[in-house]
Order: sequence, then C-alpha cells, then structure tokens
Amino acid sequence: MKLLVAEDEPKTGTYLQQGLTEAGFNVDRVMTGTDALQHALSEAYDLLILDVMMPGLDGWEVLRMLRAAGKDVPVLFLTA
Repeated sequence: MKLLVAEDEPKTGTYLQQGLTEAGFNVDRVMTGTDALQHALSEAYDLLILDVMMPGLDGWEVLRMLRAAGKDVPVLFLTA
C-alpha cells in the first residue's frame, strides 16, 4: 500500500514515516501542502495523511484541489 504523509513538523513526520514503513507500507513524505498536491496529482496513492496546518496550502486546500481534479483517494487529517 502506497501512502503520502504531508507533515511540516519534522519529528512528527519522521515518526509517522518510520512507523508506517516498519508496518510494511511504502511511504513518501513531504513537508508542504504544495508538495503534497504535486505528489498526489502525479503519483497513485492508496491513502493521503495530511496535516491540517502547513506552509503554503493547508490540508483542506489540498483536499479541495484534489477533488476538483477528480482524485478520489482516501484522506486522513492530522492536527495538533
């Protein structure tokens, strides 16, 4: 299963990436909403994990743009 983790807090992003990788998932990680949108539009992911508050585009904006582009991938939101 291929996942995209978008989290701007380095420790949280590393924790998620390591834990999910150890659980057997293929994980790509980005730190901005803009990068999340670019990756999600150009790659096929089974799940996106988006931080709500990120530099540039926030998680909600990324989701709106993906849905407008016809991408129907499941999304989980993170917030602190």
